[in-house]
Amino acid sequence: MSQKNTEHGQYVLGFILAVVLTVIPFWIVFAEALSASRTALVIGICAVVQAIVHVRFFLHVDLSRQKREDLDLILFTLLLLIIFIGGTVWIMTDLHHRMH
Repeated sequence: MSQKNTEHGQYVLGFILAVVLTVIPFWIVFAEALSASRTALVIGICAVVQAIVHVRFFLHVDLSRQKREDLDLILFTLLLLIIFIGGTVWIMTDLHHRMH
């Protein structure tokens, strides 16, 4: 199989996985199939798996030596986002408690 066909197949597989990981939470919410806490858990899990699918199939970042710098950059960006979001939630929660 040629390189172009392999890449095309990877894009199609990534697209199918992304669609499935999008439809699952929509269906669970629409059908009210689970409790609120379990629904939130499933949505969170699907979101994380979908982010991994996007990084792997569309950004072509894997665990090989050649892609290691890209992976390090993405992980550092993720760490910064977690710090920013966590700090914001912490500060807003503290302000909320101090106001009441």
